Amino acid sequence: MKYSFAIASALLLIPSTLALAPSKRAIIPFFNPVLGGGSWLDNAGSGGGEPLNVVISAFSSAAVLTDDGILNYARAIGFSNECFNIHLGDPQSANLGDGHGAVNQTIELRQDFGDAALGTCLESLIGGNHFRVYRQNGPLANTGALFLAVSKEENVTENHTISPDGYDVGRDSLVAAAVGQTSFGGVDYTTTSQTLLNEMPAGATGVNHGIAVDGTVVLLTVTITS
Repeated sequence: MKYSFAIASALLLIPSTLALAPSKRAIIPFFNPVLGGGSWLDNAGSGGGEPLNVVISAFSSAAVLTDDGILNYARAIGFSNECFNIHLGDPQSANLGDGHGAVNQTIELRQDFGDAALGTCLESLIGGNHFRVYRQNGPLANTGALFLAVSKEENVTENHTISPDGYDVGRDSLVAAAVGQTSFGGVDYTTTSQTLLNEMPAGATGVNHGIAVDGTVVLLTVTITS
């Protein structure tokens, strides 16, 4: 049994086994970006990166993993489009080790304070939580999992810089809002979480703004229940 488990674990680390056709069910919840030459940090364009500290599992309902699906789910947990869909600053990119190399974020979503239409305008003024979304769908690891770079930021007078300990705090705040039952737009969700300790390097090396992280990634599995 011990050797069978070791062999099975080793097979999961071979990228070629993870080249999944889009129509097929994922066989793992995500592929570790580092194993494919990627990183758990995105590229913030300033010599550092933001941690990909939450992953929405490929075992989630397929509709959640689409562009429209992640937006509706985000609204169910307190996030929405940027204020008037206006984005300031260049998009950040990430290499998820899936064979695509560095790819720009799919979308950036901000805390909406209970108002999906205009609440993110308040976040732009007073600060709050926000996250960037990256999809793992390259030829080496077509899992469909969504990697989120979550962080809490300061208000506009502080130029939206990341709050002290803002990466870990932002992650934990999003997870607290997500776990359990939520709904939006007539879609009901159940979300479970798994804490992956030391999944990424802890500390401040390479991290944007020199803010240390604890090395933890939280894996969310989101199921549509109606």
